[in-house]
Amino acid sequence: MFILSSSSSTLPSAPPFSSTTSIFLSFSRVSLPPSSSSLKLLPLSLQFGPPKLASSCSLRFSASRAMAELIQDKESAQSAATAAAASSGYERRNEPAHSRKFLDVRSEEELLSCIKKETEAGKLPPNVAAGMEELYQNYRNAVIESGNPKADEIVLSNMTVALDRILLDVEDPFVFSSHHKAIREPFDYYIFGQNYIRPLIDFGNSFVGNLSLFKDIEEKLQQGHNVVLISNHQTEADPAIISLLLEKTNPYIAENTIFVAGDRVLADPLCKPFSIGRNLICVYSKKHMFDIPELTETKRKANTRSLKEMALLLRGGSQLIWIAPSGGRDRPDPSTGEWYPAPFDASSVDNMRRLIQHSDVPGHLFPLALLCHDIMPPPSQVEIEIGEKRVIAFNGAGLSVAPEISFEEIAATHKNPEVREAYSKALFDSVAMQYNVLKTAISGKQGLGASTADVSLSQPW
Repeated sequence: MFILSSSSSTLPSAPPFSSTTSIFLSFSRVSLPPSSSSLKLLPLSLQFGPPKLASSCSLRFSASRAMAELIQDKESAQSAATAAAASSGYERRNEPAHSRKFLDVRSEEELLSCIKKETEAGKLPPNVAAGMEELYQNYRNAVIESGNPKADEIVLSNMTVALDRILLDVEDPFVFSSHHKAIREPFDYYIFGQNYIRPLIDFGNSFVGNLSLFKDIEEKLQQGHNVVLISNHQTEADPAIISLLLEKTNPYIAENTIFVAGDRVLADPLCKPFSIGRNLICVYSKKHMFDIPELTETKRKANTRSLKEMALLLRGGSQLIWIAPSGGRDRPDPSTGEWYPAPFDASSVDNMRRLIQHSDVPGHLFPLALLCHDIMPPPSQVEIEIGEKRVIAFNGAGLSVAPEISFEEIAATHKNPEVREAYSKALFDSVAMQYNVLKTAISGKQGLGASTADVSLSQPW
């Protein structure tokens, strides 16, 4: 879901990207100009039509209705600029009039009745309404499970805002550009996401590993360096969980990380409002690249634009990018039920490294481990249709970062082409090692006692 790779072309005065066919995001190779002034980027327009009706509460609708309509030639430049302005929040500064009835409800009965009335009035497709109700019930149960004495108040407050934002997007669909900047006004989507996910985290059983390294990362960013966090990926809520675990000690990282995001979180009506509050590079995942064969080439061209956008960002320096080279969320072993980080794709790691290397700005790749699968686990298998069932629970979460791994040191002890695989393996092994420490602390109930010589756990809240 969050990955990067390429296929064929050259970078000026730089070695070519890997041409391997074992890739995750099938980016076409691009030729980058010496400066951004000579490149007119056309935004990735992710506009999605109304979903098909569904009888299931899992909010399923055809993936063919959720494909991008892409602007591809010079005659589209004006439309592209308009879409980019929309994604930057200019059109949302004065939000269109829409039903605000969800904000007026004062009880669960009124909330459920409001969903029914808006559906009967034709303002909500029935399957979106069913998804709203299911989301409310699962969120309510999870927050009540936390034992918070104000659980009912928290649930009603957060869910009325969430349903209001979902309805707004149904009435006036938001358009994401290839580089989306978090919308913070007039409505602060970032704070909305933080407030919504916070009650689901058991902070008493949550931990951050190697907190001092996050400070080192912030210092590198202040010096103009680029930093890439090579991470595993567990839930749709990963960005919010990362931010919540770091918001008191590292607010800059919490608010300014750019997440490489797959099209699924940009298309699902229940997920879009949360995505709007994050800084994103928007891409199509290889796992869904061939769902509709006739749209494969269109997706690849969209990914090429996103690759150009990322390259230009890195040339400016001080960029913090999170990416999951596995190509999607971790899933449990079907035979044991145990969760582990999904393997990394070496070509994705290598192409990210090359982007950093050829940005003409110092860059660093840090291995990052995240454990939070119980809070919002993915379906057991990858699904083609958009609209997965949201299973939600109150649980602990863990985040850990390890020292950056030097490609040069790996290259000194390996020959081509083994070096690329060895470097990817070194990053993955570090993530897996940190993950096991977090697992011992959270699932194994060892707490801070699970710390090792390589991972020092803390609870900085």
